[in-house]
Amino acid sequence: MQLASDLFQQTSKVLTVSELTRSIRGTLETKFSGVWVQGEISNYKLHSSGHQYFTLKDQRAQIACVIWRDTMAPLRQALADGAQVQVYGMVTVFEARGQYQLNVQILQPRGLGLLQAKFEALKRKLEAEGLFAPERKRPLPKFPRRIGLVTSPSGAAIRDMLNVLRRRAPWLQILINPVRVQGTGAAQEIAVAIRELAVPNEALAPLDLIVVTRGGGSIEDLWEFNEEIVARAIFHSAVPIVSAVGHEIDFTISDFVADLRAPTPSAAAELIVPDVIDLQRQIDGCTRALARQLLNRVRDAQQRLDHARETLQRCLAHKLDSHKRGLLHIMRALQARSPTRELTMRRNRFADLHRRLLACPGRLLENARHRFQRMEGIVRVLGPDATLRRGYSITMNDRGKIIRTITAVRPKMKIRTRVNDGEFGSEIL
Repeated sequence: MQLASDLFQQTSKVLTVSELTRSIRGTLETKFSGVWVQGEISNYKLHSSGHQYFTLKDQRAQIACVIWRDTMAPLRQALADGAQVQVYGMVTVFEARGQYQLNVQILQPRGLGLLQAKFEALKRKLEAEGLFAPERKRPLPKFPRRIGLVTSPSGAAIRDMLNVLRRRAPWLQILINPVRVQGTGAAQEIAVAIRELAVPNEALAPLDLIVVTRGGGSIEDLWEFNEEIVARAIFHSAVPIVSAVGHEIDFTISDFVADLRAPTPSAAAELIVPDVIDLQRQIDGCTRALARQLLNRVRDAQQRLDHARETLQRCLAHKLDSHKRGLLHIMRALQARSPTRELTMRRNRFADLHRRLLACPGRLLENARHRFQRMEGIVRVLGPDATLRRGYSITMNDRGKIIRTITAVRPKMKIRTRVNDGEFGSEIL
């Protein structure tokens, strides 16, 4: 009784079934987040939803398995009971039944090899995270000046690569960060070497490009370049990276993450730098093209100058001809109005005017006398005296102003009346 009481007192919380199951599930998923298991398929069922359910068993035990519809691509050969397979997945718990099961992510026939399956699993994982996305890959510099090599300094691949680089780009500065390229711990060295070259520091001038490389070999020899730590170091590098691992038929995870995959180390050397001979050939071609263009421009300018000169000469000739015609016209005009001729004409005109002036006063006086007499006759006929002689009179006020209307007079006003032979005064009554 004492022991049971102590145990009861030590329990701080009573769990529900759901809470206990969820805790077990968390423990299993943490400890068995990715495991490879092999066995025989039994009780296989393809559900109408597209999910696949089966039991994986051996002689002593079994485990429930599920392949979710969107987890794997369709298999080349449909699953069936009795098939011997290797599966990779995560151990979890189906809480509704309190049953642990394996969520399968990779399934392959038994005997294909664990390394290849592990390669496919990591490739699928990193691809889902976007490490292989084409839009994140950066273009390589066309004319790199400083590059870094992450490789073994004693391999044949580095010698071939250096020979090609020195031949194609003698100006190139090459920094080798030596690492082991196979064996336990090599992946860690490769990742550290990449970070050392990619991170700017005071002792190391910035690099334009990094090449991760090694020669060919088996999948076991190349495996260090399939490790996740290397893939993430390449992904996080601030400097563009070229992966040149193995032969042309070899593919590694590094190839998919890198900004460029080269089939071989020598091919990488040809891809990352231009050939100095090709550059010289291009420069010579550009020089010749520039010289041709310059010659064409000079000839075109000369032709334009000749055309402009001809046009100018025609314009000058036209202007000179026009000025000559103008001068000739002026000369003819001057000849037509020479001073001697003009003086003679003006002298003759003056003499004529002089004669006319001498004869003019008498004639003008006679004409004036006739006009005066004619006007005098008109005045006598139309003047006031002639009017008075015809019996009319003119009435004026005492100031001599002619009275033209009866409104201009008033009673007792003094007036004067002029008649033909005199005038007389009167008063208005």
